Amino acid sequence: EPEHMSVLTGFTAGLLLITLSELGDKTFFIGALLAMRHPRRWVFVGVTAALFTMTVLSVLLGQVAALMPLHYVKWAAVVLFIGGGAKLLYDAAAMGANDTLEAEQAAACAAIQQQAPVSSRRGLASAVVLRAFTLTFVAEWGDRTQLATLTLAATHSPLGVMVGATLGHAICAAIAVVSGKWIAGKLSERWLTTMSGGLFLLFGVVAAFALINGS
Repeated sequence: EPEHMSVLTGFTAGLLLITLSELGDKTFFIGALLAMRHPRRWVFVGVTAALFTMTVLSVLLGQVAALMPLHYVKWAAVVLFIGGGAKLLYDAAAMGANDTLEAEQAAACAAIQQQAPVSSRRGLASAVVLRAFTLTFVAEWGDRTQLATLTLAATHSPLGVMVGATLGHAICAAIAVVSGKWIAGKLSERWLTTMSGGLFLLFGVVAAFALINGS
């Protein structure tokens, strides 16, 4: 596969997977709730910086995994994506058609309440950025999107995956801080979980097909 196509494939995969998976999750609500208490621009900077840092770490871990025999790495990616997709689709099937995102919102609210509040003075931009960064980084660690980013980076262009995933995170963070509460009320948890599971499953099937056909 030509280098530019490999980068484009990694970029597209990272962008689609992150954008669909991050909408309405815990980090999304952290950004939305913090933006109701602090200046939005500083919340956006902190959230995006944390997600970018996590993306870079995930890509680096993916490159470490890529040092193993590539054939085994690719089959491990197939198992992770198909298994993760099947789990998400199973969860979606168990949800009601009108289920909301209250559980994720409650988890985000609890995480914020456990952290010491920032001074009410509006000038403390650095404190707001640090708070948003810390809360987001801790919430994102071990999240399924971190594992997915790591897996994509091990089997696709790391540059493409990093840029695509970073853009996807930035899009979700922007939506969260600008109109997160309103958007959340319009989103269906079942629909989001189904779409995310379907995308995971698609990546796994495509990767398996490519391996079987020796590409």
